[in-house]
Amino acid sequence: MATYSHSRVTTFENCPYKYKLQYIDKIKPEISNTIEAFMGSMVHEALEDLYKRKKFKQRVSKASLIKFYKDLWKRNYSLDIKIVKEALNAENYRKMGEKFLADYYDRMKPFEEMTILGLETMDRMTLKDGSQWHVRIDKLGCDNQGNYYVCDYKTNARMKDQEEADEDRQLAMYSIWIKDKFKDCKKVKLVWHMLAFNKDAVSERTDEQLEKLQDEVIERIKEIENATEFPTNVTALCDYCGFKGTCPSFKHSVELEKLEDVELFKEDEGVKLVDKYSEIKTQLKELLEDKEQFEDDLVRYAKQFEIDVVYGSNNKCAVKEIDKVVLPEDKGELIRALRAKGLWDDLSMINFMKFQSTAIKGNIDEEIKKMIEIIKDYRLSLSKRKDVEDE
Repeated sequence: MATYSHSRVTTFENCPYKYKLQYIDKIKPEISNTIEAFMGSMVHEALEDLYKRKKFKQRVSKASLIKFYKDLWKRNYSLDIKIVKEALNAENYRKMGEKFLADYYDRMKPFEEMTILGLETMDRMTLKDGSQWHVRIDKLGCDNQGNYYVCDYKTNARMKDQEEADEDRQLAMYSIWIKDKFKDCKKVKLVWHMLAFNKDAVSERTDEQLEKLQDEVIERIKEIENATEFPTNVTALCDYCGFKGTCPSFKHSVELEKLEDVELFKEDEGVKLVDKYSEIKTQLKELLEDKEQFEDDLVRYAKQFEIDVVYGSNNKCAVKEIDKVVLPEDKGELIRALRAKGLWDDLSMINFMKFQSTAIKGNIDEEIKKMIEIIKDYRLSLSKRKDVEDE
């Protein structure tokens, strides 16, 4: 049985296709690391070293902490680490991490806020359905009042607000493990050290909330294990993904980036097809706008000369005035009135989009299911390339 974790489940939620590549096919990503992840890792290791030295009563100065971080960075940094934000470079990120550590040191010294029980813990817990859940806590501690602290270092550029902290799954799941492991536990405080802001976000969960959370996680694990299709999901996170060269949504873009010759780029069959398709779509839009304008002009002409047929060289156009019903924006009251008068069944029609969605999901009666056929089709949609929009 696979061991699940917050990271693993989140990967499925963010992009099922990436989940398949990473956890099922076990394909190695083309990009080994991003600069944000690398900087976060270096900061984590520096803070782990700080608390280890404090445990053995060693003197830890701010200068020695920063030196450890700098040396660590120098030993581990490599040019294949991806930097997504072109306005920044590796040195910018190194200095950011250095500031995070300096600010944390000044705020937390002498680092005796709790008794440290574990650093970067590696453990597992068994959920109610028998599933295994990975427990990795950056800093685990307690005080003499029965309070346990699950601490997580965050180098995010966005501050976690209280609502987000209270809905967080990762640390809350660790609460279950702590309450089971430490029988003297009265409260579990979830603490996010938001290093970029030199502040903490703190949350707690009731036993009822943890029970509900565990049930939700078990349901999500069932969904993952029963999944047969793993579609891509294009979001801003794709900029940091190491599988772009394999992903159907980006594979062609990656191949085009390898073409140094502009003429070779223009001769790519895919480029020519999309460019022509875009041109046709633009022409169709302009033609529809022209069609609406000519229809208005024909109606105006017919009214002006009190005629109902306008003649051209080879065709004629009938212009007939008709009645048209305009429904209210809020159709609820109208529908209720139609139902009350017994007219709804005769006048309503199938909501095809809703029917199609329900049928595809399989949430439909077996008798009706036999009357329809679900086939594979394609939907095309044009949008601006991100790199073109930024120019």
